[in-house]
Amino acid sequence: MVLWSLYIWTVATPGLRDRNNNLKGTDFLHFYTLGTLAIAHRGSDLYNMNAQAALSAQRVPEAAGIHYLPLYSPQLSIFVAPLAYLSYRWALALWWIGSASIYSACCYSVWRACQNLRGYGTTAFILALAYPAFFHLIAWGQTSALALACFALMFFLLRERKHFLAGLALGCLAFKPQLGLAAAIVFLSIGAWKILAGAAFSAAGQFLIGILYYSIEPFHRWISLMWNARGVWPLLEPKPYQTHSLRTFWSMLLPTVAPWGSISGLSFSLYILSAGVVLGLTIACWRNRAAPFPLRYSALLLASVLVSPHLTVYDLVILAPAFLLLADWLVVQPLTTPTRWLGTLLYFSYMLPLIGPFARWTHLQLSVIAMAGALYFIGQICSQTRSNARAAIIDADESRIVNT
Repeated sequence: MVLWSLYIWTVATPGLRDRNNNLKGTDFLHFYTLGTLAIAHRGSDLYNMNAQAALSAQRVPEAAGIHYLPLYSPQLSIFVAPLAYLSYRWALALWWIGSASIYSACCYSVWRACQNLRGYGTTAFILALAYPAFFHLIAWGQTSALALACFALMFFLLRERKHFLAGLALGCLAFKPQLGLAAAIVFLSIGAWKILAGAAFSAAGQFLIGILYYSIEPFHRWISLMWNARGVWPLLEPKPYQTHSLRTFWSMLLPTVAPWGSISGLSFSLYILSAGVVLGLTIACWRNRAAPFPLRYSALLLASVLVSPHLTVYDLVILAPAFLLLADWLVVQPLTTPTRWLGTLLYFSYMLPLIGPFARWTHLQLSVIAMAGALYFIGQICSQTRSNARAAIIDADESRIVNT
């Protein structure tokens, strides 16, 4: 109630600027501009920051002076083009409604699949509405609801063992490829070739749409920008305290300049090392077929967040299924050390994004520690499940020998 009341009060102004003098919808302006470029077939300006700023000011005078770093692949502009036919005010309203509807549908569908949470419908609704990542999704006007839809759909398809279709859902993340990085590595490691084939087919189809619409040149420029993304991270992340991945965890924790020179290479090396550990834990969970599927999928979602090279607070909405799936599993488990810790860390993973801005002074993003800890205990539980399964097989063999 506090979060949403403050936000409604902030945006309840006559014009397109809120009480803090920020443009309403924030990042949605960038998508609105990309859609305008798509309508005009101006593929050459998809990665021209100055041209887009001029176009934004022309279409939305209140947006004068706002610049965005263009890093989205060309096909996204085609997807959002219909909104650019409307005024900014109406387009933003539809974007908000669409994002909230997608988020609600994903949470509801996953909750319906959680048999042990059927009696907690009101609690689940309140927690979904109060999730800090959902609040930021609406406030920033971002595209992360579409990423959540991809992960939610992939969950149901994998559960039904429709691996190629699940891959198609994974490939739809081509507009935010950093979120699909962990899943691609995990599925490659376990030899899930049908999933990888579906993902490649889906992603290639998206890229082909952009190439056919604009020609190959904008796609080449996008590839070049993505390849050199590390050089533009300061522009891409003007508020690093609002990021929640291992890369920014280490870059905030370690100073970029020390008396003996730059140690940014050290923070990046620690990111690669810790990301390898996270991926190793997740791969071990997925190779353990005896582990419950909801735990394995939740581990994949946590790894997707932690390993992502760029992840802002609104992208944490992809963890919504993990909260539901893990809660559904935990409420019927005996209280042991791993389950107790997992429940506690699940709570902190949900809440800590609220205090992310304090990392400006502490240089310690606690949410990353909580998510990494939750993944560790999922790994412990999956390992214990494997041991229990082996013990059950041994007991069955011994009983068979005795009976014989």
